[in-house]
Amino acid sequence: MIKLLDTVVLARDVPEHGLRAGDLGAVVDVPGPGALEVEFVLASGRTQALVSLRIGDVREVGERDLIAVRELKRTG
Repeated sequence: MIKLLDTVVLARDVPEHGLRAGDLGAVVDVPGPGALEVEFVLASGRTQALVSLRIGDVREVGERDLIAVRELKRTG
């Protein structure tokens, strides 16, 4: 069960925010059943995106997940 302040893994790409499946985010609000607000931050600590998602768009962090860093592609 995913709850407020959990770290979650994005299960699908969200290209309009520069996010890809596998990116880590933090649940900052649970506005209703099956709905989440998830914040994704850069390694510098700056917020990249605050996204409204459904529970099926993320998964819990797994015991065997490896954290990696990738450079965010510039748009525009």
